[in-house]
Amino acid sequence: MFPEMGASEKEVLRELEEKTREDLTFDSGKILGSMCTYPHPLAVKVVMRYIDRNLGDPGLHVGSQKIEKEAVDMLANLLGLEKGYGHIVSGGTEANILAVRAMRNLAGIEKPELILPESAHFSFIKAAEMLGVKLVWAELNDDYTVNVKDVEEKITDRTIGIVGIAGSTGLGVVDDIPALSDLALDYGLPLHVDAAFGGFVIPFAKALGYDLPDFDFHLKGVKSITIDPHKMGMVPIPAGGIIFREKKFLDSISVLAPYLAGGKIRQATITGTRPGANALAVWAMIKHLGFEGYKEVVREKMELARWFASELKKIPGIYLIREPVLNIVSFGSEKLEDLEEELKARGWGISAHRGYIRIVVMPHVRKEHLEAFLVDLRSIMAILTQ
Repeated sequence: MFPEMGASEKEVLRELEEKTREDLTFDSGKILGSMCTYPHPLAVKVVMRYIDRNLGDPGLHVGSQKIEKEAVDMLANLLGLEKGYGHIVSGGTEANILAVRAMRNLAGIEKPELILPESAHFSFIKAAEMLGVKLVWAELNDDYTVNVKDVEEKITDRTIGIVGIAGSTGLGVVDDIPALSDLALDYGLPLHVDAAFGGFVIPFAKALGYDLPDFDFHLKGVKSITIDPHKMGMVPIPAGGIIFREKKFLDSISVLAPYLAGGKIRQATITGTRPGANALAVWAMIKHLGFEGYKEVVREKMELARWFASELKKIPGIYLIREPVLNIVSFGSEKLEDLEEELKARGWGISAHRGYIRIVVMPHVRKEHLEAFLVDLRSIMAILTQ
């Protein structure tokens, strides 16, 4: 019920502390199935300092709007463009919805269809329902990448675009984006790459020598990319990114917002009011860490993921779904349902996805956390396989 009288600040904070005791925290080392992480201390400072900035009314916060544009350009540069068009948004879901909306609006086709891999994120289902777009699912190869031939076979005169994944949610798999790009160019279709996770991993991993395919704007068929700074970018939640190659994509989803105190502008994002502080945090983190700083974060987590995968192979009854591509390790067991239940009973925040358990080696995950997890995993499997 809405309280009749207000409580003191001390009482409110105490009640909050009590009510959130059930939450798992990143610093506990128990959260192993999340693609989010505890934000970098600098990013926290930025958000606290600029918590009142609203990018939904940029006429009031002109400096913040310029910083957002700089952040978008830096993300575009990371992804192979000198200049990009887009916004810092609420996350990969909003970014993917905006990409589908732009493809639909530019195509102007009745009964539009979008071709995407079976491994695609659920946000595309939301986009389809909201925008009246039919999803056409393409099959996966044995290595869980999309079957490009099947994608081509499903192109029709109602197709508005193609989606490729660079760091799939379940396995961290990177599709053959170069082949999808060629296909998109051949058929005159836009290719959207969902790199919500991989965007802040693949460029640095490639620089470290990992054999990963090109996935970004270096490929001419790629017209838009989703990238989430609140994942491996270590920016406070929420902070996603949608980057378009050409301004026409952004213009196609922009509508007039005539009632703003800062003047009439056009808005492209789903949310009207937008937290400017998070966009400023994206800018600050890129400036602070730079390419070399992020490369070191990725180096550590990629190496840790491969060590973890090697340890999993030693446990009877456990098998890898596939060798890790990025810093995501997924494994299965014939006792999966019981295993998941027991691990969660011991307080582990894991993700079970399509018949396997996914561990995401995020910046907050340390070797000692994984060692503790392995102790419990061995113990549980010893009981389940008796």
